[in-house]
Amino acid sequence: MRLTVILIAVGFVALLVLLPVIAVFAEALRKGISVYAASITDHDALSALRLTLLTAAVSVTANLIFGVAAAWAIAKFEFPGKSVLLSLIDLPFAVSPVISGLVFVLLFGAQGWFGEWLIRHDVQIVFAEPGVILATIFVTFPFIARELIPLMQEQGTEEEEAAVLLGAGAWQLFRRVTLPNIRWALLYGVVLCNARAMGEFGAVSVVSGHIRGRTNTLPLHVEILYNEYNFSAAFAVASLLTLLAVVTLLVKAGLEWKTRRDRRPLAVEDQ
Repeated sequence: MRLTVILIAVGFVALLVLLPVIAVFAEALRKGISVYAASITDHDALSALRLTLLTAAVSVTANLIFGVAAAWAIAKFEFPGKSVLLSLIDLPFAVSPVISGLVFVLLFGAQGWFGEWLIRHDVQIVFAEPGVILATIFVTFPFIARELIPLMQEQGTEEEEAAVLLGAGAWQLFRRVTLPNIRWALLYGVVLCNARAMGEFGAVSVVSGHIRGRTNTLPLHVEILYNEYNFSAAFAVASLLTLLAVVTLLVKAGLEWKTRRDRRPLAVEDQ
């Protein structure tokens, strides 16, 4: 029975994960290294890569600040509207990314609620880089908060209360007590948030306008190349996303291994 379950799991992973990854690189390299190199160093591809990395960096930073603050408030304090805040954090999980993109168009588009004010002040959000970043922040902001909230609730407030009684200030309390207790969960949430930010398609597709060399991220650039029947270039650019995903998975696996190694001495001490 154990062998059967293992074979089913390995076969499932090989069919749905390894085979597509191999196919991406096989198609990307089908016409040779020179075509592959030309495809990933093309101006539009490099622009899409730059915007993808910029969007991921800004989204992760914003969600890192929000996630830690929200998790700390929800796990350590009681206040009116706490359940509402929890529901709002889960909202991007319940709303289609395409719908969230349409909401940003409704708010910041030329005919949107704030469209006239933005036009008068020469500020462009939709069909520009700010819109891509805002849409990505919206669809990714639950990841870090949701990773931290259960852990911080389980840890309780005893250590923080003891630190306060010993005279610790707010920043000292966070840096020396709270942060060490959540550091691996925090890094894990950052990895997940970064992975979703780099691969986001639906919301970004709506607000970007598909302007080549300006508002296309890597997933959008792959779509354009594929629709133009430029399959070699499409798979070459897709291989960049695949490599970024592999790096993300390696970081995630490393964090999980580090977490298990840190917990092992604690389990031995408890015994």
